[in-house]
Amino acid sequence: MNIIETKDLVFEYIRRDEEGNVESISRAIDDVSFDIKKGDFVAILGHNGSGKSTLAKHINALLMPTEGALWVNGYNTSNADNVWKIRESAGMVFQNPDNQIIGTVVEEDVGFGPENIGVPTKEIWERVEKSLESVGMLEYRHHSPNKLSGGQKQRVAIAGIMAMKPECIILDEPTAMLDPNGRRDVIETVRELNQKEKVTVILITHYMEEVIHADKVIVMDSGKIVLEGTPREIFSKVEKLKRYSLDVPQVTELAYELKQEGLDIPNAILTVDELVEALLKLER
Repeated sequence: MNIIETKDLVFEYIRRDEEGNVESISRAIDDVSFDIKKGDFVAILGHNGSGKSTLAKHINALLMPTEGALWVNGYNTSNADNVWKIRESAGMVFQNPDNQIIGTVVEEDVGFGPENIGVPTKEIWERVEKSLESVGMLEYRHHSPNKLSGGQKQRVAIAGIMAMKPECIILDEPTAMLDPNGRRDVIETVRELNQKEKVTVILITHYMEEVIHADKVIVMDSGKIVLEGTPREIFSKVEKLKRYSLDVPQVTELAYELKQEGLDIPNAILTVDELVEALLKLER
């Protein structure tokens, strides 16, 4: 069953002068159609200005289509009456966790969302405990968010969304401001939520290593979907990705260069272990 359905989606940014006259129209999303199944882990790639973040805002009903339609759990995002139902179904985690954390104590921050929608007090604390435990932050429940590292703050932000019990989480470049350790922790947390809690994950990222375990990868360019497939299918197209100003995982790039030099190595190596195994086979 699909949790996200998109049909011929178009979104235009309209710039007006001081008198309200249209100065320019730029099309950020251009006739996009795709589906995402419940429980899937989907990564969306694209260089700056490709439309991926604008698309994410549509899934969370922060923006409404200029043309076409997008449904979240069967709710049409063009209908303003559906906004809160959509946001209960699909929670969004932004690039900077400081923009999402408002409490002075971790557990209070995580409980803010459920309290806002009228969840009974006893259930709020049950949700807070489960959400913090699911992201590995339960021992920090009484800490001030200001004293946490960037990666820890982002995990608290994810816990805050999880406490709302969404079926889908959209993460818009959640690791862009983190160091490598923080990036690894956040991605591992997201993968566990997907695998153990069966939460649908939509990850927007610039880091190719973060998407190798995704069920599906969508590549955007100039507001359009230009590639769609599994990570292995997508990263087998090294030259095409470079034309869209995108990289591939470092180990994939190395394997590609070795293949170009004549070594008999499979296409789209995704991990170091796969490359080692391929090189060992050459010696046998």
